[in-house]
Amino acid sequence: MSSMQSVSPNSFYPSNTESFLAIEQVVKAYPKPDGSQFVVLNGINMTIGKQEYVSVIGHSGCGKSTLMRIVAGLEKATSGLVTLEGKEIRKPGAERMMVFQGYALLPWLTVRGNIRMAVDEVFKTASQSDKISIVNEHIDMVKLTAAADKYPDELSGGMKQRVGVARALATRPKMLLLDEPFGALDALTRPKLQQDVLEIWGQHPQAVMMITHDVDEAIFMSDRLVMMTNGPSATIGQILDIPLPRPRDRYELRESKDYYELRNQALDFLERYQ
Repeated sequence: MSSMQSVSPNSFYPSNTESFLAIEQVVKAYPKPDGSQFVVLNGINMTIGKQEYVSVIGHSGCGKSTLMRIVAGLEKATSGLVTLEGKEIRKPGAERMMVFQGYALLPWLTVRGNIRMAVDEVFKTASQSDKISIVNEHIDMVKLTAAADKYPDELSGGMKQRVGVARALATRPKMLLLDEPFGALDALTRPKLQQDVLEIWGQHPQAVMMITHDVDEAIFMSDRLVMMTNGPSATIGQILDIPLPRPRDRYELRESKDYYELRNQALDFLERYQ
């Protein structure tokens, strides 16, 4: 199929885009009692463009979330280098915001309060009116205006995750890190929130790195799909370009031969490591 290509692990980035996040020869290992090391990640090389949506997929234990935590600055690589716009990532920063599967909302704060907390932390010198405007803008962006003064225990799972997305975006990050953001949602809520996130990303393009176990989700949302080998000592086994036009319609894709060819390539890779 000429319009699609499977990219080898050494062809880390399409030639027509600019590297934004660069992960170079990253190794993550933990010491063992006998003096040896347990290697989780072994020589990870990839880049993500400034407005590119990339998903990372692989079987449990392949180090996907560990890799994201390194990019987030929550863990340090044993060796190798991770840079954003040429600057080494050494610690967490407001330019990289993470949305977790488990929502991570403070139960004693309302929707407005959870988002405002992040805004206060990042925009310390902004005026009160500017902060209120930012909070209201992002509440509206995720369609939660009617629930702005509700507490987390009054919200559905999908609404909680919308708060997480709004809180992350309200800090105006350069990169969004999504760690299985739809994994805890039911089958009816999940596709709706996927579509909402894509619509927001289309209106406010930025670099996105998403961890997922779901092949259909990854293909539907991404520009590229990074597939990892099994752990321990996991690495990138294959990178799949997703040249499907945007905006994407889930129902149209179900009739698309290109979609199913991409899906089969991804499933074939994962089945080899089953």
